[in-house]
Amino acid sequence: MNDIRYPIGKFEKPALFQEEKIKEWIADIRQLPTAMREAVSGFNEEQLNTPYREGGWTVAQVVHHMADASMNAFLRTKWTITEAAPSIKPFDENAWAETVDARSVSVELSLRLLEGVHGRWTQLLESLATEDFQKTFYHEGTKTKIDLYTFVAMYAWHGKHHTAHIQQLRQKKGW
Repeated sequence: MNDIRYPIGKFEKPALFQEEKIKEWIADIRQLPTAMREAVSGFNEEQLNTPYREGGWTVAQVVHHMADASMNAFLRTKWTITEAAPSIKPFDENAWAETVDARSVSVELSLRLLEGVHGRWTQLLESLATEDFQKTFYHEGTKTKIDLYTFVAMYAWHGKHHTAHIQQLRQKKGW
């Protein structure tokens, strides 16, 4: 893939339901905090404040974004399994990436958040019955219904996508 914005390719919605894929995606979600921590391991402040691409977020903003997105994803999952087709509010990722905390606090705080949220989220996902992954929520931003199966696939991809941004920068810069 030559597009630096999509180092692992764009997300592709699963064409059909395959129960065995759920365990694979949950494993990807469980592994994200470790992968993200390894991706930024040894980075100094200058490296953390380097954009992963021209016009893109800094490495630190990517780490903070993953914490923000994961907290939202965990809550969306809980709403989806406890309410009938809940309506989910989107969050302005770019605006969140420009907040003071996303631009100035230590990435260690977001790495720890990822560990906690992903620990709880994966335990919750593993406890669900197959039919729970058929449950849906309505996304107010895209005006679409999304089933939990597709949502889990999307977040497994999302973690790999942003980790690859950092890994790609590290490789390019020889860090």
